[in-house]
Amino acid sequence: MTQALRPGPIEALPLALDGKGRAVVIGAGLGGLAAAMRLGAKGWQVTVVDRLDRPGGRGSSIRQGGHRFDLGPTIVTVPQGLRDLWAACGRDFDRDVTLVPMDPFYRILWADGSSFAARQGDAAMEAEVSRLSPRDLAGYRRFLADAETRYWFGYEDLGKRSMHRLRDLFKVLPRFAWLRADRSVHAHAAGRVRDPRLRFALSFHPLFIGGDPFHVTSMYALVSHLERAFGVHYAMGGVQAIADAMVRVVTDQGGRVVQDAEVDEVLAAGGRASGVRLADGRVLPAEVVVSNADPGTTYTRLLRHQPVRRWTASRLMRSRWSMGLFVWYFGTKGTRGRWPGAGHHTIVVGPRYREHIREIFQTGTLSEDMSLYVHRPSVTDPSVAPEGDDTFYVLSPVPHLGHKAPVDWQAMAEPYRQKMLKVLEERLLPGLSACVTESLVFTPETFRDRYLSPHGAGFSLEPRIFQSAWFRPHNVSEELPGLYLTGAGTHPGAGVPGVIGTAEVLAALVPDAPGRDATALGMAAE
Repeated sequence: MTQALRPGPIEALPLALDGKGRAVVIGAGLGGLAAAMRLGAKGWQVTVVDRLDRPGGRGSSIRQGGHRFDLGPTIVTVPQGLRDLWAACGRDFDRDVTLVPMDPFYRILWADGSSFAARQGDAAMEAEVSRLSPRDLAGYRRFLADAETRYWFGYEDLGKRSMHRLRDLFKVLPRFAWLRADRSVHAHAAGRVRDPRLRFALSFHPLFIGGDPFHVTSMYALVSHLERAFGVHYAMGGVQAIADAMVRVVTDQGGRVVQDAEVDEVLAAGGRASGVRLADGRVLPAEVVVSNADPGTTYTRLLRHQPVRRWTASRLMRSRWSMGLFVWYFGTKGTRGRWPGAGHHTIVVGPRYREHIREIFQTGTLSEDMSLYVHRPSVTDPSVAPEGDDTFYVLSPVPHLGHKAPVDWQAMAEPYRQKMLKVLEERLLPGLSACVTESLVFTPETFRDRYLSPHGAGFSLEPRIFQSAWFRPHNVSEELPGLYLTGAGTHPGAGVPGVIGTAEVLAALVPDAPGRDATALGMAAE
């Protein structure tokens, strides 16, 4: 019999007398909810505890003045990963969530007035490449072949199995060397095409998972194959709709998702994780504990009373973290149909690229210029705004808070927003300032305080080669047996496909619940 429970306050949560057959998931982000679904399918009685008021974590949303602002991820690039997750629970993803394919996927606008539209289908893409740089068509085709090779090795192989054993790393090192994983994704693109704009178009994708394209491993060229093979999709209702559907699966399995409740620490007994203590002092016993919190928060805060040998505070402090994000969410009045050049996804590239990236990742300097990702979901999904109005989300990569002289966002947020407004009016949305009716700003300080993200980083640890696979925090904790990790900061990494993939890796590590018919419990009632 299924139990259709809605997310509720902690007062609605009956506490178990013991943890037998029970699992606790810390955080209702996409990784935590995917883990809860996988564990529920294996027969575990799952409780998800989250400190926010809505499920989805960084993929949640806020409503303001009739607008729905999707706070984090905006696209789905590998729908099959979600379909596989639903299928593992006896459900059909496409009955629960509606995906709309994008074409074009996005448009890139450069400061010199040139543009590039990433399109569905080889013919359309090759036409765009030929229009931009005819001499690079052959090199572009070679780059796509490289991307597919890296996809099968990096995504379908390494990305679907745990990399917590050192011997597994040694087995794949020759393959890494052959694929020149030591070379950056930008350097790899530069080895295939000559036009700097096309090099950008083929290598900027790591910025969407927190990586510096001039230093992140060339394995991330696989994203070009993901786009080519699976397309780019938008979930009607936003990623929030995916999170809400995940909650329904968890509750149909008999699990619970509890909002507005914070986990204070992971408990241990007999050398194993034994549950969690909440901020109000109450204890949830469990045999399995899964942390969807950032690994930095997990090891320095949630395990503060446990011995930590590898992922110490000093080691995490020395690690390279992804950049911060400045995000302006705003609504406009009476603009539906205006600005035809601003589609669902637009990337506005600033006049300096390499220097700007260096300032973001290396020196921690807030640049005078900026590059922007502009999300306008109202052209596809009318539910995000009142009739005739538009909803926007504009993101600018900025330094995280861990640099020697971090940006004082209390002082700089409004001047930076005004500068962003000026760029938007000049490059994409003329007359914007007269149309804005709702406004909300997130800075790296918001990410630090809302998501407990170390240094306010947007995507946890930067996905460099020595912070990936075995070098990244493992899905099974070496610090405390019975503790597992999911989410952007663990293997295989950030982005919706990667975060969903962390739960698939987790499911192979956690056994079926003791004495439970996992197959039957994994099937949800229609």
